[in-house]
Amino acid sequence: MTNSSGELFGETYRVLAVEDWSLKIQGLRSGEVFTINPVTEKPLTADDYPPGKLIELSDPLKGLGN
Repeated sequence: MTNSSGELFGETYRVLAVEDWSLKIQGLRSGEVFTINPVTEKPLTADDYPPGKLIELSDPLKGLGN
């Protein structure tokens, strides 16, 4: 689940589809396709993530202290 540089969070992704609690995305550089299930309080919508929209993933562990 990493791109050619070995960094999942270091790539920009294009939204391919959104269904309730999952998001299908494709890496612009790697071409890899992922289905992710972000932790949200409400279902995802095509209004929030329209097909073609460019997004970047953020590492939830970055910035956390000991």
